[in-house]
Amino acid sequence: MNFSSPAVAEVFALYERRRADEQARAATPGMDQKRDELLLSVGPEAAWFLHSLILARRPARILELGTSYGYSTLFLADAAAQVGGRVITMELADYKQAEATRLIAQAGLSASVDFRPGDAVEMVRADTGPFDLVLLDIWKDLYLPCLEAVYPKLADEGIIAADNMIDPPGVRDEARRYRTAVAALPDMQTALLPVGQGIELSVRWSAGNTKL
Repeated sequence: MNFSSPAVAEVFALYERRRADEQARAATPGMDQKRDELLLSVGPEAAWFLHSLILARRPARILELGTSYGYSTLFLADAAAQVGGRVITMELADYKQAEATRLIAQAGLSASVDFRPGDAVEMVRADTGPFDLVLLDIWKDLYLPCLEAVYPKLADEGIIAADNMIDPPGVRDEARRYRTAVAALPDMQTALLPVGQGIELSVRWSAGNTKL
């Protein structure tokens, strides 16, 4: 698995050094870390999975709910640029998205990303859609409101990838509620994948659809 350019690989290396440093600090007694300062990324396994999924499915409009500092945005944008797609990424914390914007520019991928700061649920409702692929990696108490906002605008054969369905243990109740809600939708086919911290991969598909 490779990125499309050395510039993208260099930015990925920056993210990985930051991730390794945060993990080392977390393992050091007495080292305090504020949650909002952490990368809190999907991790490389899930990120490469999403990258491959975009290359295979070639979605035109990709929605990321939860930019954070742009780790997963880098993977989404790199794949989107290769297939002619575009990433719309939403984040409430403007300072996080500002850092992500800087790094995506450094990677040479700005043309493939539409950064939108603000309330994700409100912004999704304001967008006309459709969305071909959605990465849901936001505060877990917002998973259900985000699903309710995204679902009416999900394209036929559109995909929702929801992260943190297995780990960390503290979010498992929210994960179960989300998985139950997706499974109750009549035209959604869904499965839990043991990729990274657990991805619930859900596809909009109705009876009689023979394209898949």
